[in-house]
Amino acid sequence: MSRQAVHTLVRGAARNHVQRTRPANVRGYAQAASIQDTKPPLALFGLDGTYASALYTAAAKTASLDSTSKSLAALAEVFKKDPKLPIILNAPTLSPSDKSQIVQELQRHMGGQDKGETVKNFLKTLSDNNRLGILQGVCEKFTTLMGAARGELDLTVTSAAKLDNKVLQRLEAAIAKSEYSQGKKLKVVSKVNPDIMGGLVVEVGDRTIDLSVSSKITKMNKLLTDTL
Repeated sequence: MSRQAVHTLVRGAARNHVQRTRPANVRGYAQAASIQDTKPPLALFGLDGTYASALYTAAAKTASLDSTSKSLAALAEVFKKDPKLPIILNAPTLSPSDKSQIVQELQRHMGGQDKGETVKNFLKTLSDNNRLGILQGVCEKFTTLMGAARGELDLTVTSAAKLDNKVLQRLEAAIAKSEYSQGKKLKVVSKVNPDIMGGLVVEVGDRTIDLSVSSKITKMNKLLTDTL
């Protein structure tokens, strides 16, 4: 898909993102798609979700969903290996030359997986719109869309320290037997966030089970405040 076509889709999706904040009955981006097969399988929120949905539609229209998914997976690995990358992409002082070099470097990490250059054009659109900072979120949201298209359900487990595979497998087995799984295949994503202090935050689809220490402290503080 051409860069102009991707830009048009993203611009339209961004406009719908703004309109969703209004009280009127405005159709969402996925509902507005004219071809059923190109509609994102679920509605996502936030600017990264809006852009991920636009990219999904662009890739679906050119039958490049698989190559686009692989390209974004490669970029997601870059974020995992380089924790400073989000800081760089969000820097307000990036010049057009800086952004161009960043896009070229990101393309290099994709290798030859971006067959239709859909992701290449998408990256340039993000750069032109000063939105490179949402790329990591787009990668995550696009994975969610692809999982939904395959009938999978995201199971995100956040802990204060890295969990071993046995713990994750037990959690997956327990959730799979519960009503939370909705009978779908679970795709486990493990995240580390020291801010939760301990315990777990388990997200299954759009449902959250907060068993973190930080959450318990917040509730306790509220209880103390309400009683004083």
